[in-house]
Amino acid sequence: MHWTEFERAAPELAEVARERIEKDQVILLGTIRKDGSPRISPVEPDIANGRLYLGMIPQSTKALDLQRDPRCVVHGLIFDRMATGGEVKLRGRGLEIHDPGEKAAYGEAIFKRIGWRPEEPYHLFAIDIESAALFQTGEETRLLTQWSENEPVRKYRVYIDNRKEEID
Repeated sequence: MHWTEFERAAPELAEVARERIEKDQVILLGTIRKDGSPRISPVEPDIANGRLYLGMIPQSTKALDLQRDPRCVVHGLIFDRMATGGEVKLRGRGLEIHDPGEKAAYGEAIFKRIGWRPEEPYHLFAIDIESAALFQTGEETRLLTQWSENEPVRKYRVYIDNRKEEID
C-alpha cells in the first residue's frame, strides 16, 4: 500500500517512521541479490505525493536487485545498542516508477529538502508497504508494535527473559 494508506492503517507507526525518515534522511534498504543472498545499502528516502520514494543511480546494484525481485525491507538507522529513538522496519516491494509526473513530484520533494534535483537517467522506486514494526527499548522491557496489511496494529511488551505479552 502507498504511504498515505499506511498512515490511515497504522497512524502511530507511520508517524514514528516519518519522523525518523525526515530526521535521519538516510535509511538502510535490504534487497535480494541475483544469487539469492541479502544486500543492505544506504538510501536517501523521501515521502512525497503520498508515497515513500527511493531514488537510485542508474544501474546501481540495489536498483537491479529491485528490478529482478521487488521484495525489500527498509530499516531506520540506529545509533546505539539500545536503539534510542526506536527501531523502525518496513517490509514490502519496490515498484519502479516511470511516470514523468510522479518523478517530478519526487524531484520537487528532494529540492525542498536539500536544494538539489535529480537529473535523468535515474531509477525511482516507490515502496509498496506490506508490514511494519517498531521496537522501543525501556529499562526492563521492550515495546514491540507490529502491523501488517489486513491485520490490526498489535502491541507487545517483551521482557528480558523473552516473555511476550500483548497490551492494549
